[in-house]
Amino acid sequence: MNGKSRQQQVIKAFEDFLSTPLETILQRHLNTQTSAALSLFHDVAANVPAYKAFLAEREINPATIQTLEEFQKLPAIAKQNYILRYPLPDLCRNGQLQECDMIAASSGSSGKPTFWPRFFTDELQIATRFEQIFHDSFYSDSRRTIAVICFTLGTWVGGMFTTNCCRYLASKGYPITVITPGNNKEEILRVVQELGSGFEQVVLLGYPPFLKDVIDTGIARGVEWQQYQIKLVMAGEVFSEEWRSLVAQRVGSQNPCYDFASLYGTADAGVLGNETPLSICIRRFLAENPDAARALFGESRLPTLVQYDPFTRFFEVQDGGLLFSGDNGIPLVRYDILDTGGIISYDAMLQFLAEWGFDAVAALQNESHNSEFNTPNSARAKRPASANSTQHSLRGIHQLPFVYVFGRSNFTVSYFGANIYPENVTVGLEQPGIQEWVTGKFVLQVKEDADKNRFLSVVVELAVGVEGSEDRREAIASSILSQLLRLNSEFANYVPVEYQTPQIILAPMGDFEYFPIGVKHRYTRQ
Repeated sequence: MNGKSRQQQVIKAFEDFLSTPLETILQRHLNTQTSAALSLFHDVAANVPAYKAFLAEREINPATIQTLEEFQKLPAIAKQNYILRYPLPDLCRNGQLQECDMIAASSGSSGKPTFWPRFFTDELQIATRFEQIFHDSFYSDSRRTIAVICFTLGTWVGGMFTTNCCRYLASKGYPITVITPGNNKEEILRVVQELGSGFEQVVLLGYPPFLKDVIDTGIARGVEWQQYQIKLVMAGEVFSEEWRSLVAQRVGSQNPCYDFASLYGTADAGVLGNETPLSICIRRFLAENPDAARALFGESRLPTLVQYDPFTRFFEVQDGGLLFSGDNGIPLVRYDILDTGGIISYDAMLQFLAEWGFDAVAALQNESHNSEFNTPNSARAKRPASANSTQHSLRGIHQLPFVYVFGRSNFTVSYFGANIYPENVTVGLEQPGIQEWVTGKFVLQVKEDADKNRFLSVVVELAVGVEGSEDRREAIASSILSQLLRLNSEFANYVPVEYQTPQIILAPMGDFEYFPIGVKHRYTRQ
């Protein structure tokens, strides 16, 4: 792509983004989702060297793939068989890395980053997910809003991506002002206290446990969060509805369906889906009705539940795992992200809920009405006359399909947005002076204390004849921490220092709860 055509592409994409109403964008999928996925496949097969080679090695002729059924028989790509196998430029269109204008990083199990190029137009797709949240949930088209970016800044994908997308919304005419303290808690608190009263609402964007820590620290220092009309945008963690209710109470939120939104996103492809007021309303019903949740999801644990736009992210389910196709700096076709979960159509979801006696749309309309009446008078006064209460009551309801996500199937746990790998912990237990005390087995999980604060727990199996002691427990914690900091750059950058040291429990060999004899060991628990 030469400089002139690149410039024209940017101008056209930005003009389309600025001039197209959100509702129009969200309706594109109704008749075009199949052709969009097939069109992406043929474009990638023709123009991306790595995917050309991937298909050729499997003797697949792209011209024979003409229907959705044929598309769904294509072999899935993944990090191991595709992303890590080909040179980075070959994963981009025309083998040209320079056709992308930004590169983000995510770290793998060794701490070595994987680089994810992207182009301006990729960010505009993701900006629509943020527009959904700021428009439908936060009414930011008519409320002066300060967006406080609390994600880690730098090469890490979350902070810069979020910052750019929020600025694009401001360019579209939303009265949004962006500030970027990153994950600096002191700076976040200073920003909120010195600037928050100048806006009608304050949106904090970050990882759930970190935002809760900011809120709790503020309460301890006398910050009156209620006066700022706090809203939260989160990513990277599955959390309970009890957690949402607790945080809502602490910031003075009366309407959790409209004051919170979680993103389902990855470094690989940006944001894949987002919580909507409707999806939150449904999830809160399911949290109170575990039998219904079990019937819907097939498990007793509650997954993340979001809606997605199949025009830009086409999901499939294969062997209990999620595959998606979407355009990016590295275009992805039937990509296996190693997340377990499923998809549910809009109509099927409402029908299921009706069978359990729940009208989600009616419940949300009541919630929306409450949200309107809890809006500051100044914000209501500034709304155009056409924005009547009936229209506002329908916000958050779009006929978009749902995707539910239990999390990674490759045994990682997510902590403050960082993927923690068992391999990192193993190295900590293999250090001299430690390895003689332990068998090498452990159970890694993220837990919550009574105040809903998360911590990293590692239950370690002691070697035969070895007794646990406080000195040994502290030494093991120190060794694991040092290796996590050395090997996992996400952990080192995302997790606040005061939450980094793992809590160690020493268990005897063969402990029935954690290390039953004769059973295949699982190193993580969700």
